[in-house]
Amino acid sequence: MLKNNYTESSGNVFKDLGIPDHETELLKSRISIAIFKLLSDKYGNKTQAEISEILGIDQPEVSKLKNGHFARFSLERLLHFLNGLNYDVDINISEAIGHAPHQDIHLQERHPTTKYY
Repeated sequence: MLKNNYTESSGNVFKDLGIPDHETELLKSRISIAIFKLLSDKYGNKTQAEISEILGIDQPEVSKLKNGHFARFSLERLLHFLNGLNYDVDINISEAIGHAPHQDIHLQERHPTTKYY
């Protein structure tokens, strides 16, 4: 007879793996995904070299970010990338009863400001 030997996820893979500062790492992963979704939606299938010019980083850094090696990027730097893509970022964190805090990330593209001369 087989027994179900599994552990239910906490909803945060970084916490489940025992990674320090797991909430920040989860937030950074969600922001990294948002960056590449926006790049894909806005610019189509750009090469990593073209994305590096858009983000202002070297191509190897784009590769690391795209492949989930975002630990080397600070939260501030990731938010800077979104701002550079002309997006404002709202992050709402609320504690769910019996669960880890829930993070919602809302992105709003900035509209060009009207200039009066």
